Amino acid sequence: MATPTWNNPVIKWVDDRLPIFTFVQHSAIDYPTPKNLNYWWNFGSLAGVILVIMIATGIFLSFNYTAHVDMAFDSVERIMRDVNYGWMFRYIHMNGGTMFFLIIYIHIFRGMYYGSYKAPRELLWIIGVFIFLAMMATAFVGYVLPWGQMSFWGATVITNLFSVIPFVGNDIVTWLWGGFSVDNPTLNRFFSLHYLLPFIIFALVFLHLWALHTHKSNNPLGIEVKGDQDELPFHPYYTIKDLYGLGVFMIFFMGVTFFAPNFFGEPENYLPANPMVTPAAIVPEWYFLPYYAILRATPDNFVDAWGILPVIIDAKTSGVILMFASILLLCLLPWLDRSKVRSATFRPIYKQLYWIFLADCLVLGWIGANPPEGMMLLIGRIATFWYFFHLLILLPLVPYWEKTKELPESISAAVTANGEGSKETSS
Repeated sequence: MATPTWNNPVIKWVDDRLPIFTFVQHSAIDYPTPKNLNYWWNFGSLAGVILVIMIATGIFLSFNYTAHVDMAFDSVERIMRDVNYGWMFRYIHMNGGTMFFLIIYIHIFRGMYYGSYKAPRELLWIIGVFIFLAMMATAFVGYVLPWGQMSFWGATVITNLFSVIPFVGNDIVTWLWGGFSVDNPTLNRFFSLHYLLPFIIFALVFLHLWALHTHKSNNPLGIEVKGDQDELPFHPYYTIKDLYGLGVFMIFFMGVTFFAPNFFGEPENYLPANPMVTPAAIVPEWYFLPYYAILRATPDNFVDAWGILPVIIDAKTSGVILMFASILLLCLLPWLDRSKVRSATFRPIYKQLYWIFLADCLVLGWIGANPPEGMMLLIGRIATFWYFFHLLILLPLVPYWEKTKELPESISAAVTANGEGSKETSS
């Protein structure tokens, strides 16, 4: 790629010493991009925008927040009532977390449908999974900061999960608490972590983009670009597309923020934390619900009906293992899925299984919002089984009996010939 020539003497002087303008020209303007990217590819840039919004509003809120158990709840109320536009910044930050997870879930499932995790983009995908984990940690510690009822009891329940780690589990819990119960040191630790983790996410996003620009974007056909005829410069074609998507998203985001700001809130969390009163049901935020359902899906112990076999592992430990495994298994998708064809567009069996898997994840979210008893518990266990069955059994085996459609020769050929091809070949 040619080095741009700058006419402005100031820009030229700066760029000769620090080539930041050349970097922007190559990475955001002339950057070659597959010409067939659809609007599902907007969600990567939307995630970057919402991350900046979350960091900016979070810094503003930290100016007025007091990380002390006696004052935290009141300081949040002061932000809402007395600080100029404090209510707006808090609602943007609070609902921004929901929007961030919504965008990332769509981004992940888009990647799964179009096979964006396949070679040579394995590391790009794995870094994305770690971004997701860092987001979950940030959201959890942030949810504790208002110090409402659900904040306190959520912190108590979730931090106790670390006690299942052999030998050092209880020490980790004590370190997280800063004592022997959830109290003021816990709140201070979580406030520090909530301020630090977004910058770790930012660093991971930088690596994610670096990996993306190394092998370029995947595309809906899942084929590699073949020459300049398959590519377009990122600007103006995709900057305009991203700005349009951003406009539509901001209408939805601001609509929720201004007209239904507490829609995703838990009523119990609008009461000050009280260690002496346990809520009737401890329910996490919606984006944690599928994993909460998996956590609760394991039986009391793994022992046969006659009690002959010894107990292998208790329900708490097995639930924690399954919960973290459900996320970390995503890192192995590039190797679990052995098909040479990326896009589900050309994989008829995988496409059907993909939609079943997506429905299964939605069912897990619904189960996580309900008490683990009766039929709900049974459905939750079936849905948990299918989640792991899909990833560990079906995904590796499907390529052996699936007949995939013939791939087009190039992106341009698919566009001009109206297609994906109709012949069937073994994958």
